[in-house]
Amino acid sequence: MSVYMSLRVKGDADRLQQVAADNQDTLQAIAGRARESGCIHHRFAKQNGDIVVIDEWQDEAGFWSFFKSDPDVPKLLQEAGAQGEPQISFYEAMTLGDEF
Repeated sequence: MSVYMSLRVKGDADRLQQVAADNQDTLQAIAGRARESGCIHHRFAKQNGDIVVIDEWQDEAGFWSFFKSDPDVPKLLQEAGAQGEPQISFYEAMTLGDEF
């Protein structure tokens, strides 16, 4: 069963949006490598000065393999003003019958 991953780091979400707009080719290349590593769904969000990533992965190992080896992810986060180490958490999906 797949896992959900959240990554949270202090940073400037508006700056991240500008960095993303200026680097669409790099962003699309990262997304392709993430899919190849087992990422099923991916989304950025923001909250109170934090940049948040919410993903669904085939498994935790696929995320770690991608995250530790991709050369562009840390560059983009640094360019967006990310501060400190990201907080990464994993969650197991539950099936209760109300999914959509």
